[in-house]
Amino acid sequence: MFAKLEIVITYNLLNKFNEIAHFCTSREGGVSMGNYASFNLSPFSGDNSEKIAENQQILCDQLGIETHQIIIPFQTHGTEIREINTEFFQLTTKEKSQYLNGIDAIFTKSPRVCIGITTADCVPILFFDPVKQVIAAAHAGWRGTCDRIAEKTVSTLIEKYNCNPADILVTIGPSISAEVYEIGKEVVEKFENARFNTSAIVEKRGETYYLDLWKANQQSLENAGILTEHIEIAGICTFTEHEQFFSARRLGINSGRMLSGIMLQNVRI
Repeated sequence: MFAKLEIVITYNLLNKFNEIAHFCTSREGGVSMGNYASFNLSPFSGDNSEKIAENQQILCDQLGIETHQIIIPFQTHGTEIREINTEFFQLTTKEKSQYLNGIDAIFTKSPRVCIGITTADCVPILFFDPVKQVIAAAHAGWRGTCDRIAEKTVSTLIEKYNCNPADILVTIGPSISAEVYEIGKEVVEKFENARFNTSAIVEKRGETYYLDLWKANQQSLENAGILTEHIEIAGICTFTEHEQFFSARRLGINSGRMLSGIMLQNVRI
């Protein structure tokens, strides 16, 4: 499916399911320039809109869908979650934009709709319940992680579709690693106050603290009832591997974003 794109990450946990397509893009394979070079897929990054549109068309050609079938929210490091359903596609363009404004997780049961999260160091999280045929995508920077957006996404799927958390599969995609993610003492205190096991996710080296967002989100997911064996961590550091993946800490906030997406395609009835 992605033969024309130079680097696309997929996950062993999800690859065995023919009813979904999923991916995390890299920097390569697009037309953007400068700090957006070359496969920037975020419409909210400050990049040239024509370049973004062309990049999204490249992706859609690979997925076999139209560009309006890619749904990307305007993320704000919060924990608001929205469903993408038939009613959403009946909204006007302005109403769709308002509906997706300030949203950091989305979910759907609609086929041929690619829901995605854009990141450049923050953690992209994809969810799939093969029993209920529901998918979700969440964006977790340190604020969203601390506020347990991963756990809240699972709770939303349980509430909306009566999902069993033991059935849900989750992937934690390319993002900044604990080896290089420096934080201040105030961030450590926020995770302590949120009742994370900070001894497992924070390391102090000299006078500097380092946060493991991968383990923190794993803690949150397991707290929501996700089985450990149903969580796959890509283990790819965007800061370290910045030549292949966008890193806002390397390039600045005005830079490109990868897209982590998931789509129901051959849905079982």
